[in-house]
Amino acid sequence: MSDISTLLEQLAKDLGPAAISTDPATLAATSHDSWPVATKWNLQGRHPYTAQAVVKAATEQDVVTVLLAAGRAGVPVTTRALGSSVTGQPLPTRGGIVLDVSGLVGPHVIDETDMTVTVPAGNNGGELEDALQAAGWSTRFSPQSLYRSSVGGWLATLATGQFSSRYGGVEDLVVGYRVVLATGEAIDLTASPRAAMGPDLRQLFLGSEGTLGVVTRVTFKIFPLPESRHLQTFRLPDVAAGLAVMREQAALNLRPFLLRLYDADEARHVLVDDTADHPVLFVGTEGAPSVAAAEMDVLTGLAARHGATGLGPEPAAAWMARRFDFSTVEKRLGTPGGFAETIEVAHTWRHIHGLYDALKAALEPLADEVLVHFSHVYPQGTSMYLILLGQAPDDAAATARLENIWATAMTVCLDHGAELSHHHGGGLARSPYARRSLGQAHLVLRKLKHALDPDALLNPGKLGL
Repeated sequence: MSDISTLLEQLAKDLGPAAISTDPATLAATSHDSWPVATKWNLQGRHPYTAQAVVKAATEQDVVTVLLAAGRAGVPVTTRALGSSVTGQPLPTRGGIVLDVSGLVGPHVIDETDMTVTVPAGNNGGELEDALQAAGWSTRFSPQSLYRSSVGGWLATLATGQFSSRYGGVEDLVVGYRVVLATGEAIDLTASPRAAMGPDLRQLFLGSEGTLGVVTRVTFKIFPLPESRHLQTFRLPDVAAGLAVMREQAALNLRPFLLRLYDADEARHVLVDDTADHPVLFVGTEGAPSVAAAEMDVLTGLAARHGATGLGPEPAAAWMARRFDFSTVEKRLGTPGGFAETIEVAHTWRHIHGLYDALKAALEPLADEVLVHFSHVYPQGTSMYLILLGQAPDDAAATARLENIWATAMTVCLDHGAELSHHHGGGLARSPYARRSLGQAHLVLRKLKHALDPDALLNPGKLGL
């Protein structure tokens, strides 16, 4: 790491000394995120990726100032907001500055005519959603990390939410945003409501994890709160039957807001019933009363044709009430030697069951439990979410086990031609596999990186860059 004292002195003059921190506690706090591997590092007092300074931005101009000054000095900048990443995205692999943008907050602006909301990128997603619902609106974007994540972070990681089968991922819900480039220009990227003037440049920074620029403000679609909602839980004979239901409803172009298939191992957890021995499917429809009711009727008939038995709405309703609870993973990680991990991938309908079988077989020797659900559905395939729980002799052994789990899971996915990430992004966890995963397309990413950040100073070490 280079001496950046001169740079920090200048930034203290420009932003005020309170914006700059080099104390060990602050540096240690920004050397980990919510990635289980990083959590275990922290519990062992290990901080392999530590910045030389944390700089807090309170305005977009602060972001511009930091990026320009760091660029002149050749100092890396890794952007961080609320630290909810579970794959190591905001960890500074080359020291330098952690740019804390959690201070980019302020009032949101609702446009009820065009049905949009504009908000600073550092705003907490859950607080925004609560405020919108109080006014009769919703983004209908509901990641498990809703109350832990920033709206700018959703764009940076190409996030999606639990209701994506109806409303889509962040790429479908973002109308426009403002981004600061490495060279200091602040750019507005919009389409109102659609534009065919060259490529859709809004897509360029989605999922770029801070490697191409820093998002400072976002405009999302919003929807009136649904008039009606129907929930149902189905018991399926096997995973194949559940996947067939999901595929066929996609072929019919149905739009349930909730569609989650749990294998038998996770069904015991989600039903809170140790005797459960079959997969279960949660289904929810919402919207205009007659449409939501008709859609549920079609889904019920479809499920019945694949051997489903209705269990009533209560299990799905109970999950809805606790869907932001991450305590099972956190408690296990907080136990000496305990380990837990979540890995989400995706594949086509033709290959998803084979991938499921292969991942279960490869990972079951590495954990006490391997739980799987399928929860984001598209016409061509679905995501698959794995939760692994286990116990090792100590935290060092737990860390090694987690690293083995990642290497095993990524290798299996690559061998099966699967997508390595559906919505957690790449981060440090997947960066070693990015080039093989993206194949020839990685050349395009490298050329974009060189064009927008020629000195490779923005969040180095991610996405195989």
